[in-house]
Amino acid sequence: MGHNKQGRTVPMTSVGSGTIQLVAHQVHCYTNQIVNVSFVGDRSEWVLVDAGMPHSGSKIMEAAEELFGEGAKPKAIVLTHGHFDHVGSLIELLDEWDVPVYAHPLEAPYLTGETSYNEPDPSVSGGMVAKLSAFFPNKPVDISEHLHNLPHDGTIPFMPGWQWIHTPGHTQGHISIYRASDKTLIAGDAFTTVRQEDMLEVVKQDMEINGPPRYFTPDWEAAELSVKKLAALMPHYVVTGHGVPAFGEELVEGLTNLAENFQKIAVPEHGKYVDGDK
Repeated sequence: MGHNKQGRTVPMTSVGSGTIQLVAHQVHCYTNQIVNVSFVGDRSEWVLVDAGMPHSGSKIMEAAEELFGEGAKPKAIVLTHGHFDHVGSLIELLDEWDVPVYAHPLEAPYLTGETSYNEPDPSVSGGMVAKLSAFFPNKPVDISEHLHNLPHDGTIPFMPGWQWIHTPGHTQGHISIYRASDKTLIAGDAFTTVRQEDMLEVVKQDMEINGPPRYFTPDWEAAELSVKKLAALMPHYVVTGHGVPAFGEELVEGLTNLAENFQKIAVPEHGKYVDGDK
């Protein structure tokens, strides 16, 4: 397995860091500094969705043991996408767990060491986190030995009743994960529940349905279509990559508002990707 090029420490955190919250049936959200990972399943079979910030493997494993018992090990890891804050501890976890990793095939170049993501854009309007994004890593990891494409039929291995949905914009191969039986959504960074560009909002974690992180989103047309696709599902429960879990009417109304007013709410007034420079 390749060296972890996402290992740079990012000294940012939120008031919710370290907390585990039951969001829906057999869905727990664990907040790792400024990003959320999800544990889906029970003691007999569970899956980890995303792999958090760099140098957080031991904390994620501790959270898994708190939920599922000593020596808890997932059947697989599913990635919504491969940005540094979603694969930061992936190699560390795979060294310990040695399990398959599933992602959309369009994310493969960023997960096999071949291609770096677009440079973050610190010029976007928003706040201090956007400005600091110039220092965020965009290099790929190499998990070739463990990487598998998600099935074409929309199913997800070891996650019965769930389906993956292609929600590009934030990245080409970004996916969201949906369980129709109770309308539970794991959205990755297709949208957020915090104004991710603003340092104070990131720290406070007050719930606000917002677009994907501005500084790391190169395709705003695709991002808008993805939000509209998810809003049409009218989810009852959501875990986003950034922010707090959201529920019920507040979620539906906020997501509908975002879909209807995406250009005003989500798209920055300026930035190198706003005019289609991808």
